[in-house]
Order: sequence, then structure tokens, then C-alpha cells
Amino acid sequence: MEPVPAGRTLDRRTLLRIGGMAALSAGAGLSVGAGLPPTGTGPLAQAGPSARTGPRPSDWNALRRGLQGRLIRPGDAAYDAARRLFDPAHDAVRPAGVAYCANPSDVAECVGFARRLGVPLAVRSGGHSYAGWSTGPGLVVDVSPMREVSHASGRATVGAGAKLVDVYDRLAAHGASIPAGTCPTVGVSGLALGGGIGVVARKYGLTCDVMESVQIVTADGRLLTCDANHHPDLFWACRGGGGGNLGVAVSFGFRTHPVREVTVFFLHWPWRRAARAVRAWQAWTPSAPDEMWSTLHLSRSGGGTDVQLAGVYLGGRAECERLLDRLADRIGPVSSSSVRKRSYREAMMIMAGCAALSVSECHQGGSLPGRTRDGRLGRAGFTAKSHMAYRPVSEAGAQALAAQVARAGEHTVLLDALGGAVGRVRPDATAFPHRAALYSVQYYADRAGAAVWARRAHAAMRPHFGDHAYVNYIDPELRGWRAAYYGANAGRLARVKAAYDPGRLFRLPQGI
Repeated sequence: MEPVPAGRTLDRRTLLRIGGMAALSAGAGLSVGAGLPPTGTGPLAQAGPSARTGPRPSDWNALRRGLQGRLIRPGDAAYDAARRLFDPAHDAVRPAGVAYCANPSDVAECVGFARRLGVPLAVRSGGHSYAGWSTGPGLVVDVSPMREVSHASGRATVGAGAKLVDVYDRLAAHGASIPAGTCPTVGVSGLALGGGIGVVARKYGLTCDVMESVQIVTADGRLLTCDANHHPDLFWACRGGGGGNLGVAVSFGFRTHPVREVTVFFLHWPWRRAARAVRAWQAWTPSAPDEMWSTLHLSRSGGGTDVQLAGVYLGGRAECERLLDRLADRIGPVSSSSVRKRSYREAMMIMAGCAALSVSECHQGGSLPGRTRDGRLGRAGFTAKSHMAYRPVSEAGAQALAAQVARAGEHTVLLDALGGAVGRVRPDATAFPHRAALYSVQYYADRAGAAVWARRAHAAMRPHFGDHAYVNYIDPELRGWRAAYYGANAGRLARVKAAYDPGRLFRLPQGI
């Protein structure tokens, strides 16, 4: 496969398709509890906008001097690059400052600045917020410089700014990994705080399930180390309560699992099998062993439609093929297939769409933190919505889903398998409530008409999937979002929010 041209935009659908093509061609931190004193003056409950109308230039200059990291302001040469998120749809937003925080003290300095002067605060790790809420008109706190990854005795310490491709790569050097997602430039913080649906979730759980501790700077400027015994309510909320709600996470402690060779597979069926594929896959995946993870994509691109199954089996090729044959027997003959053994690291690069790239190239290009000078990945404009499927869809539901994908446009419905270890955790054990879901559903569209298609498809499938949604696929148009994202956990989340951010310094349009 040819390398991806520099600057080319890759969305998740394209990444996995490229991963499948590559497979086919290859085979046809700190440990203190409360170490930073509160910044600013006065109790947090009294914090609010300053009597002045925002900060003066001298205040911004003082903030710049107080940071070990870098503050970028309008007029600076790097400003246009620094202010942009992954999705160009949010390029009109012009923050007053972007602070690349080198350490927790920098984060505390920014939090105190925002609290004292009434500056709106946004928190950014990878910049992939679907709604664009990792930017805003005030101060953006970017944790990308805090990206160290270390491993010892089955435990990983991961900086909140680490990108998933780097987490996989650095832990693989120790023969270890954590369950995480496929998009290589997503920041680990946003993924873990929202739950973390990923490639080996059925075997090892969500990203938040292997989180053993988190260091977070709260609204009063303290650095808290939270775990099951220290600030347990805040720790609970950080495991699925969504990023940007409760503070600025700066570091995580994760339990790791050992890695070995795995089997990566890509199967395609003709479009006339689409509805049958949905029905067969949703019946097959819950009974598959935990070692089997898969994602079913119904796609329309370039005027054509496609049914693709991709996944990773934590075992040998022969057993993987036996399991896949059982599914294919229910759907019908495949139009193409690839089933190959790979190292764990290679598998994660394939699932990221980076099979033909180096780890360094599997980033966005540039000199700012989180990017690499030889990065080959571009940005992507898209619209997305989600459901969590708690029950299998009927024949009518499968036909309706296929009919929505067949409409004109460029779009994909992605069904990611859950169950296994994910479903063996109580819904109230972490803030992520969707333990009974069979799979997640994402409606992902780009180019002209994307928003219209996503709204129509989501509305058409609501009678079949209900009103459950995934907070990491945050949807600014979603009604009843508290119940959809958090279910019965919403009340406890609100109590944690009131205890740790009574002045609501951290605000999102869909904030707890």
C-alpha cells in the first residue's frame, strides 16, 4: 500500500478501510495527594467573574511568565495552528489563549487565572471533542506536553496528554498494553474519562476499568491523587463521567495486560447482505469468547455501499477462522477476506490505519506538542451521533439501518462489540452506566449533507435502539442527554460536581 500523502485527511472509517487494505495486501507522574496549594484568593464558593471586564494584557503576560510551558496568544506565529481542533468545523473559534501546560503546576496556574479573572476555561487533550468543546473564547488548557508513558510491575503511568498511538507503542516495548481505542491521535485523557470503548474491551474491559488512579487539578487549584481509597467519589466520577466536567486530569495509573501475537481480520460482504449481517453479527458477538472483538461497518462512499467486519482475536488464526466461519455461515459468502497473525503492536497500528506508517508518522504534522514534524495524518470534518444497543434490533430494525446507510452521501454506521468483561461490571461501579449494552452504534458522516443525514438516521433508529448514548461521542443536539449518557448515575455525578466544583468553573453546554 502506498504511504498516505502528507496532509491527507483520514477519518475513522477511512483508517479502518486502509487497515483492511494493508492486511489484504500483506497477506493475499507525581505521587502526592494534595501537593499544590489553592491559587488565587477567597473560597471557591465565592469565585466568579472579576469586577473587571476580563483580564488586561498585563494579566496575560503574568500568566505567560508563570508557566513553565508555553502560552500562545492571538498574533503569535503559532496561534492559528494552536487554536485548531481535529475537526475544521470549529475553526471559527478564536480562544484568547492556548496554554500548553508542562506540568500540574502550570495547570493550577491556569485554573487560578481563570477563576480570579472570570475567564472561560476549556480543557484539551487530543482535540477530538465531537462538539468542539475542547476550545472556546477564553483560555484553552492543553495537556499535550504531559505525555510520558512508563511501566513497572504490571502498572503503567500515563500522562494525560499522551496520544493513543504513543501509549500502545511505548507499552508494547514492555510487553504490555491497556484496553483503548483505535484513533491514533485521540488523547488518553478524554478517552478514559468518558469510559473508553476499545479494541480489547471484551477481554480486559473499558479504559476506565483498568484505571487505578488519576491525578487531577480541581477548581480550587489543588492536585489530588484519586483512587479507591483517596477521594473515592471523585475517582468514581472520573471513570466515565466525561472529560472537562470535574477538573483537569494530568496523569493516570493503569493496570496493564501482557501482549502476545494476535489475529487481525477484515471480511467484506456484498451490500445485499447488509441487514442479514447486522442480525447475524449481533447474535454472534455476545456468544463469542471474550478474546474476540469486532466492529461491523455499513458504509456508503464514492457512490458505492459496503459491509465490512474488522477486528482482533487474542489467539491463533485457526480458532479465529472457526469463529468467523460460524458468522459467515449465517450471513453468506464473503466477497473478500483477510485473516492474519500480527504482533500486538502491529495490530494496533493496523486498526489505527497506520500499517504503512511509522509511529512518528502516525500523528498530525507540526512542531506543537502532540504533533510530529514528519506526521502524515490530517484533520477531518464530520458529524456524528450515537446509540447504545441494549437489545438486538429486529429484522425491521436491521432493514431500516441498511436503508439509512443506502441514502446518498458519504457516511458509515459503526457497530462496536461490547459484552464480555465490560458487561461483568455493575452499572454503578463506575460512572459509565452502559454495562448491559450489547454494542455501541455510531452514525458518522462527512462532506455535504452530513448533519442532515446523521439527524435523519439517528431519529429513524431511535425506536429500535432507544435513548442511550455514549458521552465520548458527545452530541450537542441530543435531548435528554443526562439520562442518555449517565442513566441512573447522573444524580451521584451531580453530587460529586457540587462537592469539587461548587462555583462551576468547569462548564460545558452538556456539563454535569
